Parts: sequence; structure tokens; C-alpha cells
Amino acid sequence: MAEILPIRLYGDPVLKKKALPVQDFSGIPQLAENMLETMFEARGVGLAAPQVGVSQRLFVAAEYLDDDEEEGPEADLKTRVKQLYVMVNPVITYRAGRQSILEGCLSLPGLYAEGAQRDLQVRVEYQDEHGQKKVLEAEGYLAVVMQHEIDHLDGILFFQRMSFADRQKFLEEHREDLAEFQRQAKAFLREAKR
Repeated sequence: MAEILPIRLYGDPVLKKKALPVQDFSGIPQLAENMLETMFEARGVGLAAPQVGVSQRLFVAAEYLDDDEEEGPEADLKTRVKQLYVMVNPVITYRAGRQSILEGCLSLPGLYAEGAQRDLQVRVEYQDEHGQKKVLEAEGYLAVVMQHEIDHLDGILFFQRMSFADRQKFLEEHREDLAEFQRQAKAFLREAKR
């Protein structure tokens, strides 16, 4: 049975650390299942292991079917999944083109911004949850998701990919939200130490 894990918020030190490569795959299938369940619960498209407090090079992501009908927040995302991804030790081996789209992050809930510079096309070499080597070629939105999640494994948040001016504007506009996330992150860590 999958478990919903607490998502670490901006200000948690685990989000700034470079994650370690996965060498032991014995616990990865269960961790990936828990992460997928957590991602669906939070209505996300991707979730990296550091976002649930695990400093390992692993993320999960979902590609959803396009749906023109407006769905309420209670609609089950699992029914709209086109493809699920579990990517362990991912490395981008090819990049082409440039794009910038509206991005958000489950560690910065409710905050969105354009301006992060991303590649239009990427090739990602990775291992699945059982250690099997795989390759994925992605473009457009899926390429952004891959880059966003791999950035998490390197301790980088999406607004750090913006130009200096755009990043400063983002930080200024959301100063109160970011301070609140930091307070919540510190409170969570204090509680976890008990």
C-alpha cells in the first residue's frame, strides 16, 4: 500500500543539497510508489526524492492526457495518466532549442512564474526502479518537467534558472509566501527531530 509522504517546502536544507546516486535499488520500487501517490495527492506532474526528504537521484513524473473539460480539484488524476516515469540516476545527454513556460513547484505551492530558461528537446539516460537502463527523448512541456526534476537532484529550484532581473522580481513579489514556507520548513524539521 502506498503512503503519502510530506513534501518538503522551500527553506528545507534538503532542497539545496546535491542528491547522491542510487546504488542500492532494493527500496526504490516502494519509494517510487509512495512518491507517485504523493505527487497525485498534491496534483503535480513531477516529484523528486529530495522533495520528500530523500537525498537520492530519483524522481517520478506523469504525462497526462489532454482534457478540454474543466475538472474540479477532487477529480482523480490517475484516470488521466498517459505515461508514468520513474527515473533513477538521470543524466541529460542531449539538449536542443530554448523555451520558457509557466512553471510551478510542489515545494513552492501556489507560486508560478515564467522566465526559467529551458531546453526545448532533451534526451535523458536513466535507470528504472529496478536498475534497468533506459533512454527517453522529450520535447516541449515534458522536456521542461524532466529538466525541472533533474534540477531538484542538483539542489536547484526553478526560479534560479531565471535571469537575474526576473529572479529578483519573483523573490520580491513572493517575499511573504517564501518567508512563510521557510517558517513551515523549520517547524517541520523541529517536529521531525522530536
